[in-house]
Amino acid sequence: MRYLLTLHMNPALWATLTDDQKNGVYEGHGAFIQLITESGEMVETKALAEPGETKTVQVKDGVAHTKTGGFVESDAFLCGYYVVDVESEARAVELAAKIPDAQYTAVEVRQVVHEG
Repeated sequence: MRYLLTLHMNPALWATLTDDQKNGVYEGHGAFIQLITESGEMVETKALAEPGETKTVQVKDGVAHTKTGGFVESDAFLCGYYVVDVESEARAVELAAKIPDAQYTAVEVRQVVHEG
């Protein structure tokens, strides 16, 4: 089964972390990627740009309207994800707990129900 593990960033929270804590998160991602690559559970991972670099598009009456910024207006934003291929939801949750961001914010675990 494949699961999407989403990472969310809250800039205000990130600003409270020490440089050592921030570096621990960065280094932790390297270790996490190594773990899931060696176990064969890695499908893909992506880091995403901040909302200020995002374009949101909505079509109304056949006309595309574009704005700068994310769709959801919030202090926290989607900053990246992992897709893992695991035996069970329990294993996906176990892996999510190993992502270093989980020490400071939540990691969402969502089953992939369709791939195109």
